[in-house]
Amino acid sequence: MDRCGWATSAPEYVAYHDEEWGRPLTGDDALFERVCLEAFQSGLSWITILRKRPAFRAAFAGFRIDAVAEFTPDDVERLMADAGIVRNRAKVTAAVRNARAAQQLPEGLSALLWSFAPTAPRPRPQTLAEVPATSPESVAMAEELKRRGFAFVGPTTAYALMQATGMVDDHVATCFRAAEPHPEQAPENRD
Repeated sequence: MDRCGWATSAPEYVAYHDEEWGRPLTGDDALFERVCLEAFQSGLSWITILRKRPAFRAAFAGFRIDAVAEFTPDDVERLMADAGIVRNRAKVTAAVRNARAAQQLPEGLSALLWSFAPTAPRPRPQTLAEVPATSPESVAMAEELKRRGFAFVGPTTAYALMQATGMVDDHVATCFRAAEPHPEQAPENRD
């Protein structure tokens, strides 16, 4: 079975590619998890994050926005001592800050993020070299998130989030997932 080239070097990559990457994801807490994990990935390989994902979920209360928003300095110190996660103080405090910022979004995190999904179909990349690192939409998303108090959400991180959650479909033309139907805009169910 042909897959995107990045997805073949480890079993975790294969499962993530086949079951999650590029599938539309909604829900404030689900998208909050992805915002956090993409931020933690910055400067690291994605396989590191995938392998630590269960520990991240346990350490960050299942990425429930309201729970993480209540984290105290003691919780930050607990997280900094947790070898199961990436122990980067700036990223840990950004996760707490982002939970608090997400609580303040009247439209909810899912609706805000999906509002940046492109509405027109884009040409499917033929090769990994054609997959962009950013887009005008990811630049706009990053700017808006920062304006609303989020941290560690630059244009490249925003674009990776858009790819991971199905806001854009960057499966290369030869990938078996490229043959699957893909919605061109936000799912209607934004719980």
